[in-house]
Amino acid sequence: MATVTFRDETATGKPLTEFEVAGQPARMTVRELIRLRVREEAARHNARPANRFNGLVRPDDAETELNGYRLREPRRIDGERQAEIAERAFLSNGFFVLAGDRQVEDLDEAVDLTTDPDLVFIKLVALAGG
Repeated sequence: MATVTFRDETATGKPLTEFEVAGQPARMTVRELIRLRVREEAARHNARPANRFNGLVRPDDAETELNGYRLREPRRIDGERQAEIAERAFLSNGFFVLAGDRQVEDLDEAVDLTTDPDLVFIKLVALAGG
């Protein structure tokens, strides 16, 4: 069993957040890893619902804030819905994922967590007026 580390960084490489999930298979697809990550974020939020959600993708009816999202009121987040949003965001270049020293580009690409246990997520931000 492997432990995977999910880390968010800025485009310049500055670390923002990081957490680990243990007990995973040695190989997982990028799709499985993204879904694991957002379901874990939702579960952590749902353990203590608040009006702010720090996650990879914006939940429905939330406003984007610096390094997170503001919910209209404290509520539970649907992890499966977040996983669907995250898959679409990956496919539309809303963020990209680095495994080890390489960018993974296909949801069905397998990642060997015994050699590349650290995944870096970099969100792309649309430029104003562009």
